[in-house]
Amino acid sequence: MLRATLSAVVLALSYVAGHLLKSVVRRRLTAMAAGTSGQWDDVLVTELGKRVPLWCGLLGVYLAAGFWTLPPNVNNALTKSLFVLIVLSATFSAAAIVAWATRAYGSTLQHALPLTSLTQTVVTGAVYTLGLLMILNGLGVSVTPILTALGVGGLAVALALQETLSNLFAGIYVAIAGLVRTGDYVRLDSGEEGYVADIGWRSTRIRLLANNMVLVPNARLAQAIVTNYYMPDCELAVLVEVGVDYASDLTRVERITCEVAKETLETVPGGIASFAPFIRYHTFGDSSINFTVILRAREYVDQYLLKHEFIKRLHERYTREGITIPFPIRTLVWQDGDQESPAPVLK
Repeated sequence: MLRATLSAVVLALSYVAGHLLKSVVRRRLTAMAAGTSGQWDDVLVTELGKRVPLWCGLLGVYLAAGFWTLPPNVNNALTKSLFVLIVLSATFSAAAIVAWATRAYGSTLQHALPLTSLTQTVVTGAVYTLGLLMILNGLGVSVTPILTALGVGGLAVALALQETLSNLFAGIYVAIAGLVRTGDYVRLDSGEEGYVADIGWRSTRIRLLANNMVLVPNARLAQAIVTNYYMPDCELAVLVEVGVDYASDLTRVERITCEVAKETLETVPGGIASFAPFIRYHTFGDSSINFTVILRAREYVDQYLLKHEFIKRLHERYTREGITIPFPIRTLVWQDGDQESPAPVLK
């Protein structure tokens, strides 16, 4: 009866102590964390606050069991169970902290650790694997036979999950290579184009300009011809085709066109104001002398507004300056030759 009473008291005290410590940890450590600039200590405080009651409860169970004379096998099973629960709890805490660190600092380490759901899964999976190995080691289980069995059965698993594994490893390659990153605007050789929303363990999500989502298997993406409009940087040349009448003064056309283009770049959002636009004549067309105007935009989607405003302003300026953009016409010249007399008829 006394042992039961003591065990109940210890369990109750451990329960109360766990919640008191949780309150103290949150209050004291949160105040200390508020004085720092980083957020890692805030996450640590949150995780400790979650786990302290469980750890105190497990400690109470261990102490309460000490009042009883248990068979060796039962005592051994209880000790190992408590060890497993503690390691699992610590593993979950470590995984949560590592996942937060990956999200928080992955953007600053894009070249070493791209921030995608795949990399977060790989990092947390590594933490869970370490926790599992610690549990197996604490339980006295030899890891070598398990690895051998996994090696033998791995071939069958690999054959059964060939497509899934190919997508997984292709996703790891795409993410680590850094040639396609989340947030980049890309175009595939199959025609899909948009922003890379995420690189997952099976597929890559691309958000189209129409706000639809396209799922591309990682294996397909790794083999596709991809144009990345954000590499080596986001800026890109914007080409606008124009044609003027043959009677136009080409030097004056060039000057006026560049003036309009410069004004557009300086006033329209998305234009590179420091860029000096220029034109290049390239074709004697059927009804016009054709040339290309070269502008520069900050990123791919900015070109649409730039072209829109430039064409409007150029048309208005050409109208004022008397510069003609001719309709497509074709002039046919007929030339009558001397008529040949008919050949004599031989009789």
